[in-house]
Amino acid sequence: MRKLILLMSLLASPALATGLQIEVEGEANGTIKIDLLEDIAPNHVAQIVALAEEGAYDGVVFHRVINGFMAQTGDVQYGKLDGLNMRLAGTGDSDKPNIKAEFSDERFRRGVVGMARTPDPDSANSQFFIMFQPADHLNGQYTVVGRVTEGMDVVDAIKRGDSYSGAVKGKPDVMKKVTVTE
Repeated sequence: MRKLILLMSLLASPALATGLQIEVEGEANGTIKIDLLEDIAPNHVAQIVALAEEGAYDGVVFHRVINGFMAQTGDVQYGKLDGLNMRLAGTGDSDKPNIKAEFSDERFRRGVVGMARTPDPDSANSQFFIMFQPADHLNGQYTVVGRVTEGMDVVDAIKRGDSYSGAVKGKPDVMKKVTVTE
């Protein structure tokens, strides 16, 4: 009976929402807050949370930033500001396995956070991007993992890269500290 009561109380309690707080430094300075959508991408959110809790995202740069499209970050292997080799930034992963796609009906709109991947839909790992503008061609092709709830002004100020490739020249903006929030 005690087990049943405990189980019922757990089921009756709403799950705590998970989010990220990203402290950005560079041309953009400030805080970005993201609501992670664990209900539509539980495996992707779990991996992001694990990496953030390990401190893996701290000091990682925004390596690919395309004006009018998106800002990409999260290369925990080659995207660290210390010892940065911008030719490799964006090609790395984490020590965790790749994640099977979790496509949803969530649309890529301004402020939506999606997982970056190779042409293989099941290759997302640690990198993610934040949308500057809507991009319907990504709908159903990339996994949506969250939405910016505060700090779009900071996202809008992130140093832009090349107009075609998005590669950032010189010193890119950096996620100085990434914290998991509830």
